[in-house]
Amino acid sequence: MLTAQGTPPDIRGDGPVILGISGSERAGGNTDLALQYTGELVRERGAQFQTLYLREHRISPCSPCGDCNNRTSRCAVRDDMPAIIDRMRQADGIVYAAPVHGFGLAHLMQIFIERAGVGFLRFERPLANKVGGIIVTARRYSDASVHHQLVDNLLLNRMILVGSGFPALLRNTGQEPGLNDPEGVDALERMAHRMVDMVQLLRRHEAETGEPVLPLDDRNERVVLRRPQLVDSAAQHPA
Repeated sequence: MLTAQGTPPDIRGDGPVILGISGSERAGGNTDLALQYTGELVRERGAQFQTLYLREHRISPCSPCGDCNNRTSRCAVRDDMPAIIDRMRQADGIVYAAPVHGFGLAHLMQIFIERAGVGFLRFERPLANKVGGIIVTARRYSDASVHHQLVDNLLLNRMILVGSGFPALLRNTGQEPGLNDPEGVDALERMAHRMVDMVQLLRRHEAETGEPVLPLDDRNERVVLRRPQLVDSAAQHPA
């Protein structure tokens, strides 16, 4: 939820914060139930859990402006994306939760990660060193490929993924929403606890040393395109 001025509320407080982002259009569906349960687990560990529902926000899809590869400033499209990105900046950990639609990532999450990536995150990688988690809900098919896509997105943003056994893929072949997949629920529980463990470890290290565990001043990967020899090569061999 945004404030009346269109800015995000301060969600940090004193304890660690994990932000769950739901990419489902369906209120109260499997994805929402999975995030709700994740929140219960996180809060039992003494951390804060906030949920952001993409369906409640105005998010425009990428337009054919054509300047994404050259621009060095935030996307100028006026919608809720800047406030959402600011909430992500405040969090210690982020969980992407989305259903499978049409053998692929549901469109709300797809639109979101495209706008977030090319419009905001690519310049400074502000999510670096945040702990990431992924939940995919599905009837039966393509949940693993959707999970792989979201893993690539978190790694691109230099987030930390903590191994916790099987991925949190939750299947439900019934007509009613519900967490009916025991193995998937177990994977979700392990992921949630490991995320809290890592967030606490990172915060403790920074409190004791005053430094992040991993450096944040690494160059942006896109500077490679500005190396003279590569620029010349690209000009000689256009795609």
